[in-house]
Amino acid sequence: MQIAHTITDLRHALQGRGRPALVPTMGNLHDGHLALVHQARPLGDMLVTSIFVNRLQFLPGEDFDSYPRTLQADCERLEAAGCDVVFAPSESDLYPEPQTCTVQPDPALAGMLEGQFRPGFFTGVCTVVMKLFWCVFGGAPGTAVFGRKDYQQQLVIRQMVRQFALPVEIVTAPISRAPDGLALSSRNGYLSPAERTQAIELSRALHALAQAAMQPGADIPALEREAQAALAARGWKPDYLTVRDRATLRAPAPVQAGSLVALGAARLGTTRLIDNLEF
Repeated sequence: MQIAHTITDLRHALQGRGRPALVPTMGNLHDGHLALVHQARPLGDMLVTSIFVNRLQFLPGEDFDSYPRTLQADCERLEAAGCDVVFAPSESDLYPEPQTCTVQPDPALAGMLEGQFRPGFFTGVCTVVMKLFWCVFGGAPGTAVFGRKDYQQQLVIRQMVRQFALPVEIVTAPISRAPDGLALSSRNGYLSPAERTQAIELSRALHALAQAAMQPGADIPALEREAQAALAARGWKPDYLTVRDRATLRAPAPVQAGSLVALGAARLGTTRLIDNLEF
């Protein structure tokens, strides 16, 4: 496995080796990331995993400075998983000057939910993903694999790829979960032991919301308010628990099984968790 710390080194490592498959990450890898790597492995002639903590997608006061950087351990896990190239640039290499040219996603999709509670987040995501696509693929065809836990993010990226006519196939992998059902996340490491036990309540709340939404005559907005209130009563600080159309993330009309997703974001202690459930 090769480790490239600069764009020049990356392009030398990729030269003449066929069509790449890319798994973009911010590092601090867990089994969910490795599941993406294993899914991406057969989708290209070589597998690239990027590790870059992207300042542009962190809001002021968020955990950019404290976000765990575990490059050596990450590389060991990636080599064991069959990764060919790790692209781990420094901030000065990927952003050699202030990144004043950014990708502005469609506010109709990116301005709701995560975009409402983390304004500017998707601009940062789209900008770094666009840059990574050009670093790895150079305008040639390729495949990129993203996790379904970041549900809105993968829709925003798909829209960006369509509208810029990028020759990149976007593959979305299922959510990886712990044995108790908690969605795997690098930020789970911030949870205290007591909070870790309680963290599964977000997933359970989404399951209950989905089941209630499918009952005849269900009042979806009322069910959403009730789900948030119930989670808040258990010590959480919910941003949203909601039922949306899978394709547009708009409120569903009509409610039809097989086309819906329940999404939630809530803070437990100081840790913000997200999850979703298609139904």
